[in-house]
Amino acid sequence: MKFVIVGYGRVGMRTANILTTEGHEVVIVDVDPEKAQRARDADLETVEGDGADERVLEQAGLDDADALAALTADLNVNFTACMIANGHGCRTVLRIDEDYRQEIYEKYAADVDEVVYPERMGAAGAKTALLGGDLNVLGDLTEYLTATSIDIPSGSPVVGQRVVELELPGDARVYAHGRSKEPMTIPMPQTEIEAGDRVALIAEQTSLEDVRTMLTG
Repeated sequence: MKFVIVGYGRVGMRTANILTTEGHEVVIVDVDPEKAQRARDADLETVEGDGADERVLEQAGLDDADALAALTADLNVNFTACMIANGHGCRTVLRIDEDYRQEIYEKYAADVDEVVYPERMGAAGAKTALLGGDLNVLGDLTEYLTATSIDIPSGSPVVGQRVVELELPGDARVYAHGRSKEPMTIPMPQTEIEAGDRVALIAEQTSLEDVRTMLTG
């Protein structure tokens, strides 16, 4: 599969590394000459230019790309790139900062296929969103990290808490949440946990049982 990644910063770099390791074709777009050169040095096809410029994205091969991830720190660039990609029939993944208000999230999320919070999902989640994968079926990410999903029972001590404010053992992180019988998505900033919900998380294998105990009570 072919992916266009706008922004070769921390998240873009790691996402590209994961995708290329798995044999996918990746094209980087970045307006910063130093970042563009860094991508070239990593043997990645690179287009130096503004990710919000349709001509630049077309130069990156948008017409035959399967998906575009806009992962810069500039929300306006990210959203514009996604809207251009929509017009070319691409799946779109939009990076948004974690501290945006719920109404801002909803405004942008309605027009793209996936929204990612780099602070919560990281590159592995962005890669999964690009591939259109089910967030429930992520396997082991490294020798020490595991992704899993946990059902929240009625007696759980976390019922009523906001998803983004959960403090889990061992620095575990929730990257997706869903109501009963609904697909899991990236939780909005104001989403509160209810009995019957399911959360997907990444945790160290050594702390997974502690995490499970805390969430289930």
